[in-house]
Amino acid sequence: MGMDESKPIMSHLEELRKRLIRCALGVGICFAVTYAFSERLFEILAHPLKTNLPEGDRLIYTNLPEMFFVHIKTGLLAAVFLSAPFIFYQLWMFVAPGLYRKEKKFFLPFVFFSTLLFVGGALFGYFIVFPFGFRFFLGFGNEYIQALPSVKQYFSLSVKLLIGFGVIFELPVVAFFLSRIGVISSELLRKQRKYAVLLVFVVAAILTPPDVITQLMMAGPLLMLYELSILIVKVAGKKKPSREDREDEDG
Repeated sequence: MGMDESKPIMSHLEELRKRLIRCALGVGICFAVTYAFSERLFEILAHPLKTNLPEGDRLIYTNLPEMFFVHIKTGLLAAVFLSAPFIFYQLWMFVAPGLYRKEKKFFLPFVFFSTLLFVGGALFGYFIVFPFGFRFFLGFGNEYIQALPSVKQYFSLSVKLLIGFGVIFELPVVAFFLSRIGVISSELLRKQRKYAVLLVFVVAAILTPPDVITQLMMAGPLLMLYELSILIVKVAGKKKPSREDREDEDG
């Protein structure tokens, strides 16, 4: 009995392992391309900070291998974004067996909008949040105090913000599919709005540097995405599956 019950779990874990390996291979193949441009890519990544540094100031590194590893990590970061459609495809293939036939038709919209929102969130962080946040931090310098940002610290902060914004912008897609399987409803989201607002500011405080401006710049889009998710869930909430869907699922 116990062995029989464990089979579905083990098969899901095996399927998850297979999908993760394919995602890693996809990132690895993209990395073979992006690493060749890693130096230029890091220059682009550092541009928001560079434009706000006082004239003559520059990024520093204090460890001899530091810049080498930063170039590798920059290539990996670019590879993740480049392979995003493939990663979301693998995610879809993992969850697709549990969906009804009509729901499986959302394959292309899922991959497209997931990629669009993930990349869009990262671009929002890069073009909107980065300049304001870095200008705020550098504003503490004066004739006695000079900022000496290191390459390693800047890269770690940038990755945290880029991935963070990319992930939180996936909220409408997540809400859509949770509504389709009946986990959430628009009424539930509306009732829990006050708790969601609190959670949004907690997440913003965790993912952003400790300044109010940057936190508000993450919390604002999150709140708008939450309201958008309510609308999406209301329109695309779970509908009772037809007999044809049930027969297809049983088959």
